[in-house]
Amino acid sequence: MHISARHDYAMQAMLAIAAAGGRLVNTNELAALQGIPATYLPPLLYDLRRAELLSSRPGNVGGYSLARGADRITVGDVMRAVSGELSSIRGRPAQSVSYVGAARALPRLWRSVHSLTAELLDGITLRDLLDELPESAAGR
Repeated sequence: MHISARHDYAMQAMLAIAAAGGRLVNTNELAALQGIPATYLPPLLYDLRRAELLSSRPGNVGGYSLARGADRITVGDVMRAVSGELSSIRGRPAQSVSYVGAARALPRLWRSVHSLTAELLDGITLRDLLDELPESAAGR
């Protein structure tokens, strides 16, 4: 699995918003808090909102908050929101790849990798990650 800048920034943004405890966080604040380029955030936040992970309020006093509790949003949810599949083979879903000859066993291996990746990422919530931080660092 390749963790792109997009994945990393999405997780950073979601954790910063979760740590705000329901307070609206605007794009400039997110950029400053996490060191994410401000120009990179709008399309990323749009994808997270479209996946119903974020709620937003427009305007000068607007910003973003979690659409549901941090204990109900998994790392897998965030990763899928910004890139679709958790893993792929040459850009295709693991389930759609087949091989011939000596490589016939590879699809089963790739499906296992996909399954184990999904199991891991779907088993860790934003709350789990925030709870690993001392209270002062989590912004609580």
